[in-house]
Amino acid sequence: MVTGLHGAELAFDYPGTPRAVDGVDAVVDPGEMVAVIGPNGSGKSTLLKLLAGILAPKSGRVRLGDQPLEGLRPKERARRIAVIPQTIRGLPDVHVETFVMGGRYGHFARFRGPSPHDREVVREALEQADASEFTERLLHQLSGGQQQRVLIARALAQEAELLLVDEPTTSLDPSHQLMVFELLSRLTRRERGVLVVTHDLNLASQFADRILLMENGRVRAAGDADAVLRPEVLEPVYGPHFFYGTLDVAGAGQRPFVVPTLSPE
Repeated sequence: MVTGLHGAELAFDYPGTPRAVDGVDAVVDPGEMVAVIGPNGSGKSTLLKLLAGILAPKSGRVRLGDQPLEGLRPKERARRIAVIPQTIRGLPDVHVETFVMGGRYGHFARFRGPSPHDREVVREALEQADASEFTERLLHQLSGGQQQRVLIARALAQEAELLLVDEPTTSLDPSHQLMVFELLSRLTRRERGVLVVTHDLNLASQFADRILLMENGRVRAAGDADAVLRPEVLEPVYGPHFFYGTLDVAGAGQRPFVVPTLSPE
Protein backbone atom coordinates (compact mmCIF):
# COMPACT_ATOMS: atom_id res chain seq x y z
CA MET A 1 0.00 0.00 0.00
CA VAL A 2 1.46 3.36 -1.04
CA THR A 3 1.83 5.79 1.82
CA GLY A 4 3.44 8.57 -0.18
CA LEU A 5 6.36 9.57 -2.36
CA HIS A 6 9.28 11.00 -0.43
CA GLY A 7 12.39 12.64 -1.87
CA ALA A 8 15.13 13.52 0.62
CA GLU A 9 18.15 15.79 0.02
CA LEU A 10 17.86 15.32 -3.74
CA ALA A 11 20.66 16.71 -5.91
CA PHE A 12 21.27 16.47 -9.65
CA ASP A 13 23.69 18.01 -12.18
CA TYR A 14 23.48 18.14 -15.95
CA PRO A 15 26.93 18.05 -17.58
CA GLY A 16 28.52 21.49 -17.84
CA THR A 17 25.76 23.36 -16.02
CA PRO A 18 25.16 24.65 -12.49
CA ARG A 19 23.44 22.24 -10.12
CA ALA A 20 19.85 21.77 -11.36
CA VAL A 21 18.48 20.43 -8.06
CA ASP A 22 20.38 21.13 -4.87
CA GLY A 23 19.39 19.45 -1.62
CA VAL A 24 15.61 19.38 -2.14
CA ASP A 25 13.13 17.57 0.10
CA ALA A 26 9.72 16.87 -1.44
CA VAL A 27 6.78 14.79 -0.24
CA VAL A 28 3.57 13.85 -2.05
CA ASP A 29 1.03 12.05 0.13
CA PRO A 30 -2.20 10.35 -0.94
CA GLY A 31 -5.13 12.75 -1.03
CA GLU A 32 -3.16 15.94 -1.68
CA MET A 33 -2.05 18.11 -4.58
CA VAL A 34 1.39 19.69 -4.41
CA ALA A 35 2.15 22.46 -6.92
CA VAL A 36 5.77 23.28 -7.82
CA ILE A 37 6.26 26.82 -9.08
CA GLY A 38 9.29 28.94 -9.93
CA PRO A 39 11.01 30.74 -12.82
CA ASN A 40 12.24 28.95 -15.92
CA GLY A 41 15.35 26.93 -15.14
CA SER A 42 14.66 26.73 -11.42
CA GLY A 43 14.74 22.91 -11.34
CA LYS A 44 11.02 22.13 -11.31
CA SER A 45 10.92 19.60 -14.15
CA THR A 46 14.20 18.02 -13.02
CA LEU A 47 12.73 17.51 -9.55
CA LEU A 48 9.69 15.82 -11.10
CA LYS A 49 11.93 13.49 -13.13
CA LEU A 50 13.90 12.57 -10.01
CA LEU A 51 10.71 11.76 -8.11
CA ALA A 52 9.47 9.70 -11.08
CA GLY A 53 12.70 7.72 -11.37
CA ILE A 54 13.35 9.04 -14.88
CA LEU A 55 16.60 10.56 -13.60
CA ALA A 56 18.82 9.05 -10.91
CA PRO A 57 19.87 11.56 -8.22
CA LYS A 58 23.55 12.35 -7.74
CA SER A 59 22.78 12.24 -4.05
CA GLY A 60 19.71 11.79 -1.89
CA ARG A 61 17.04 9.14 -2.08
CA VAL A 62 13.47 8.72 -3.35
CA ARG A 63 11.17 6.31 -1.53
CA LEU A 64 7.70 5.12 -2.48
CA GLY A 65 6.10 4.17 0.79
CA ASP A 66 8.75 2.12 2.58
CA GLN A 67 10.55 1.04 -0.60
CA PRO A 68 13.45 2.69 -2.44
CA LEU A 69 12.14 3.79 -5.82
CA GLU A 70 15.12 2.36 -7.69
CA GLY A 71 14.28 -1.09 -6.31
CA LEU A 72 10.93 -1.28 -8.11
CA ARG A 73 10.66 -3.09 -11.41
CA PRO A 74 9.43 -0.96 -14.35
CA LYS A 75 6.05 -2.69 -14.47
CA GLU A 76 5.48 -2.17 -10.74
CA ARG A 77 6.50 1.47 -11.01
CA ALA A 78 4.08 1.93 -13.91
CA ARG A 79 1.24 0.62 -11.75
CA ARG A 80 2.05 3.04 -8.95
CA ILE A 81 3.34 6.25 -10.57
CA ALA A 82 1.95 7.93 -13.69
CA VAL A 83 3.92 10.73 -15.36
CA ILE A 84 2.38 13.34 -17.66
CA PRO A 85 5.18 15.10 -19.59
CA GLN A 86 4.92 18.52 -21.22
CA THR A 87 5.01 17.11 -24.75
CA ILE A 88 5.30 13.87 -26.71
CA ARG A 89 8.75 13.64 -28.28
CA GLY A 90 8.97 11.72 -31.56
CA LEU A 91 5.26 11.12 -32.05
CA PRO A 92 4.51 7.46 -32.75
CA ASP A 93 2.37 6.92 -35.86
CA VAL A 94 -0.45 5.25 -33.94
CA HIS A 95 -4.09 5.90 -33.23
CA VAL A 96 -4.98 7.72 -30.04
CA GLU A 97 -6.79 4.73 -28.54
CA THR A 98 -3.73 2.53 -29.07
CA PHE A 99 -1.46 5.14 -27.49
CA VAL A 100 -3.70 5.50 -24.44
CA MET A 101 -3.93 1.72 -24.11
CA GLY A 102 -0.15 1.79 -23.66
CA GLY A 103 -0.83 3.31 -20.26
CA ARG A 104 -2.21 -0.11 -19.21
CA TYR A 105 1.24 -1.70 -19.68
CA GLY A 106 1.71 -2.30 -15.95
CA HIS A 107 -1.60 -4.17 -15.73
CA PHE A 108 -1.26 -6.53 -18.70
CA ALA A 109 -0.83 -10.20 -17.90
CA ARG A 110 2.13 -11.85 -19.62
CA PHE A 111 1.44 -12.91 -23.23
CA ARG A 112 -2.08 -11.46 -23.09
CA GLY A 113 -3.57 -8.54 -24.91
CA PRO A 114 -6.01 -5.95 -23.54
CA SER A 115 -8.99 -7.33 -21.65
CA PRO A 116 -12.53 -5.91 -21.75
CA HIS A 117 -11.70 -4.21 -18.43
CA ASP A 118 -8.62 -2.57 -19.98
CA ARG A 119 -10.73 -1.26 -22.86
CA GLU A 120 -13.32 0.14 -20.46
CA VAL A 121 -10.61 1.89 -18.40
CA VAL A 122 -9.22 3.47 -21.57
CA ARG A 123 -12.68 4.59 -22.68
CA GLU A 124 -13.29 6.24 -19.29
CA ALA A 125 -9.84 7.86 -19.30
CA LEU A 126 -10.43 9.40 -22.73
CA GLU A 127 -13.80 10.66 -21.56
CA GLN A 128 -12.40 12.22 -18.38
CA ALA A 129 -9.70 14.00 -20.39
CA ASP A 130 -12.26 15.26 -22.92
CA ALA A 131 -10.41 13.36 -25.64
CA SER A 132 -13.00 10.75 -26.72
CA GLU A 133 -13.50 12.45 -30.07
CA PHE A 134 -9.87 11.74 -31.02
CA THR A 135 -10.03 7.96 -30.52
CA GLU A 136 -9.65 7.02 -34.18
CA ARG A 137 -7.24 9.80 -35.13
CA LEU A 138 -3.46 9.53 -35.39
CA LEU A 139 -1.43 11.34 -32.76
CA HIS A 140 0.46 13.51 -35.24
CA GLN A 141 -2.85 14.84 -36.62
CA LEU A 142 -3.68 16.54 -33.30
CA SER A 143 -2.86 20.03 -32.13
CA GLY A 144 -0.55 20.57 -29.15
CA GLY A 145 -3.47 21.09 -26.80
CA GLN A 146 -5.27 17.99 -28.08
CA GLN A 147 -2.10 15.93 -27.64
CA GLN A 148 -1.86 17.19 -24.06
CA ARG A 149 -5.34 15.89 -23.33
CA VAL A 150 -4.36 12.51 -24.79
CA LEU A 151 -1.28 12.42 -22.53
CA ILE A 152 -3.55 13.02 -19.56
CA ALA A 153 -5.85 10.20 -20.70
CA ARG A 154 -2.90 7.80 -20.99
CA ALA A 155 -1.80 8.62 -17.44
CA LEU A 156 -5.35 8.18 -16.12
CA ALA A 157 -5.48 4.76 -17.81
CA GLN A 158 -2.57 3.65 -15.62
CA GLU A 159 -4.81 3.88 -12.55
CA ALA A 160 -1.73 4.79 -10.51
CA GLU A 161 -1.92 6.08 -6.95
CA LEU A 162 0.46 8.94 -7.74
CA LEU A 163 0.46 11.35 -10.68
CA LEU A 164 3.43 13.57 -11.51
CA VAL A 165 2.35 16.22 -14.01
CA ASP A 166 4.70 18.60 -15.85
CA GLU A 167 3.09 21.88 -16.99
CA PRO A 168 -0.18 20.30 -18.13
CA THR A 169 -1.90 23.51 -19.21
CA THR A 170 0.78 25.08 -21.44
CA SER A 171 -0.99 24.31 -24.74
CA LEU A 172 -4.58 24.41 -23.46
CA ASP A 173 -7.29 27.04 -23.75
CA PRO A 174 -8.64 28.47 -20.45
CA SER A 175 -11.63 26.12 -20.20
CA HIS A 176 -9.42 23.05 -20.60
CA GLN A 177 -6.83 24.47 -18.19
CA LEU A 178 -9.55 24.62 -15.55
CA MET A 179 -10.83 21.17 -16.54
CA VAL A 180 -7.39 19.62 -16.02
CA PHE A 181 -6.95 21.08 -12.54
CA GLU A 182 -10.48 20.13 -11.55
CA LEU A 183 -9.78 16.58 -12.73
CA LEU A 184 -6.53 16.41 -10.76
CA SER A 185 -8.34 17.76 -7.72
CA ARG A 186 -11.02 15.07 -8.03
CA LEU A 187 -8.30 12.43 -8.10
CA THR A 188 -6.96 13.66 -4.76
CA ARG A 189 -10.43 13.17 -3.29
CA ARG A 190 -10.07 9.52 -4.27
CA GLU A 191 -6.85 9.34 -2.23
CA ARG A 192 -4.52 9.80 -5.19
CA GLY A 193 -1.45 11.95 -4.69
CA VAL A 194 -0.69 14.61 -7.33
CA LEU A 195 2.42 16.72 -7.91
CA VAL A 196 2.02 19.31 -10.66
CA VAL A 197 4.69 21.62 -12.07
CA THR A 198 3.05 24.84 -13.25
CA HIS A 199 3.67 28.47 -14.12
CA ASP A 200 0.03 29.31 -13.39
CA LEU A 201 0.15 30.71 -9.87
CA ASN A 202 -3.59 31.23 -9.74
CA LEU A 203 -4.54 27.66 -10.62
CA ALA A 204 -2.01 26.54 -8.02
CA SER A 205 -3.68 28.86 -5.52
CA GLN A 206 -7.17 27.55 -6.24
CA PHE A 207 -6.42 23.83 -6.27
CA ALA A 208 -3.14 22.95 -4.52
CA ASP A 209 -2.96 21.91 -0.89
CA ARG A 210 0.70 22.87 -0.75
CA ILE A 211 2.99 24.94 -2.96
CA LEU A 212 6.77 24.61 -3.36
CA LEU A 213 8.54 27.69 -4.73
CA MET A 214 11.86 26.83 -6.38
CA GLU A 215 14.75 29.02 -7.49
CA ASN A 216 18.21 27.95 -8.70
CA GLY A 217 17.58 24.33 -7.80
CA ARG A 218 16.45 24.96 -4.23
CA VAL A 219 13.11 25.28 -2.44
CA ARG A 220 12.80 28.92 -1.38
CA ALA A 221 9.37 28.62 0.26
CA ALA A 222 6.78 25.96 1.00
CA GLY A 223 3.29 26.06 2.43
CA ASP A 224 -0.28 26.78 1.45
CA ALA A 225 -1.24 29.51 -1.01
CA ASP A 226 -1.65 32.15 1.71
CA ALA A 227 1.89 31.49 2.92
CA VAL A 228 3.62 31.43 -0.49
CA LEU A 229 1.73 33.83 -2.78
CA ARG A 230 2.82 36.94 -0.89
CA PRO A 231 4.93 39.89 -2.05
CA GLU A 232 7.72 39.23 0.45
CA VAL A 233 7.98 35.63 -0.78
CA LEU A 234 7.47 35.97 -4.54
CA GLU A 235 9.26 39.23 -5.30
CA PRO A 236 12.78 38.12 -4.28
CA VAL A 237 12.35 35.29 -6.81
CA TYR A 238 10.25 36.81 -9.63
CA GLY A 239 10.76 40.54 -9.12
CA PRO A 240 8.16 43.28 -8.38
CA HIS A 241 5.84 42.46 -11.27
CA PHE A 242 2.59 41.43 -9.61
CA PHE A 243 -0.72 42.80 -8.45
CA TYR A 244 -2.11 40.91 -5.44
CA GLY A 245 -5.70 40.28 -4.40
CA THR A 246 -8.08 37.64 -3.08
CA LEU A 247 -10.70 35.58 -4.87
CA ASP A 248 -13.73 33.69 -3.52
CA VAL A 249 -13.34 30.09 -4.71
CA ALA A 250 -16.34 27.76 -4.53
CA GLY A 251 -15.82 25.26 -1.75
CA ALA A 252 -12.43 26.67 -0.79
CA GLY A 253 -13.16 30.13 0.61
CA GLN A 254 -10.86 33.03 -0.16
CA ARG A 255 -7.66 32.32 -2.04
CA PRO A 256 -4.95 34.77 -3.09
CA PHE A 257 -4.52 35.66 -6.74
CA VAL A 258 -1.52 37.19 -8.48
CA VAL A 259 -1.63 39.10 -11.78
CA PRO A 260 1.55 40.00 -13.70
CA THR A 261 1.70 43.75 -14.26
CA LEU A 262 4.22 46.34 -15.36
CA SER A 263 5.66 48.32 -12.49
CA PRO A 264 4.91 52.06 -12.67
CA GLU A 265 7.69 54.27 -13.97
